[in-house]
Amino acid sequence: MKRYALLLYILFLAAAVRAATPRPQPLYIVNGKETTEIRSIPPEDIENVEMLPADEETIARYGQRAAHGVMLITLRYDRPASFPADSAFGSYIARQVRWDESEPTARVVLRYKITPDGETVVQQELESTDSRLKRRVLKAVAEAPRWHPAQKNGAPVESEGVLSIQLPEGRRMPRQAELVIR
Repeated sequence: MKRYALLLYILFLAAAVRAATPRPQPLYIVNGKETTEIRSIPPEDIENVEMLPADEETIARYGQRAAHGVMLITLRYDRPASFPADSAFGSYIARQVRWDESEPTARVVLRYKITPDGETVVQQELESTDSRLKRRVLKAVAEAPRWHPAQKNGAPVESEGVLSIQLPEGRRMPRQAELVIR
């Protein structure tokens, strides 16, 4: 019995050490530039991913940093679109919409595209809990300043985004009532 307990303890200890040991990471190259962080890249911005093995040819090309392989990531653009206002697009739109504290908490989520000339075009309504808020958000989006469009190889290209507005800010959405029949 003691042998089994000791064996179980050793196996548990080995598994804990293996789990605590950091796994080797490949060399990440995004649009031709070496980087250490790829978690912040939105998946919809990725155009292509290629994994190179950790073989002699890869190590000869990229150096010893490629000892665990190389992940080549190509984004849809070289420079992302940027909103010209002093804040993020969602914050700007929320400030433009008049929504009193006395009004119910509501949310609107829209998918939009930014054209090569910087215009914001709403493509799809993903969620809307109040039609009044939706009308006001759509009006604010239509009147918003033009973006500096994303660029690929020095030329402006189309890009996309998701706008999520919940007003009044800081208040939680009420839970929807559920009817359970037994």
